[in-house]
Amino acid sequence: MSMASPYPHRARAESVDRLERLDRLRRLARLLDNRWTIPGTRIGFGLDGIASLVPVAGDTLTALVSLHILDEARRMGVPKRLLARMLGNIAFDWAAGSIPVIGTIFDVAFKSNLRNLRLLEQHLVEDMRVVNPR
Repeated sequence: MSMASPYPHRARAESVDRLERLDRLRRLARLLDNRWTIPGTRIGFGLDGIASLVPVAGDTLTALVSLHILDEARRMGVPKRLLARMLGNIAFDWAAGSIPVIGTIFDVAFKSNLRNLRLLEQHLVEDMRVVNPR
């Protein structure tokens, strides 16, 4: 839970910084999970699905990138319980995605980074409601 800053200019700067960080995380999550579409379908995929074509190594690489989203969420003040849930999504994606062939299909469907981004966005919206109740 955040507290409103007694210095309005500092609070605005923190809000702008948070929004810029969130925008970068959105772009990263989209690149990893939903950057391209399989022609003739509405099925999206990203680098995570492509990397999983190399079982274990590809999934390990994208899991390490996914940890950046988790670290940014931590820096934004996300509670440990929610961070644990986000880490669980990454771990599940890594484990299931590491299975040859089936893991690639799983990676295209599960989209752990977009899931984690939604969790982060929901937390930030709720956090803003606590700071600025209407």
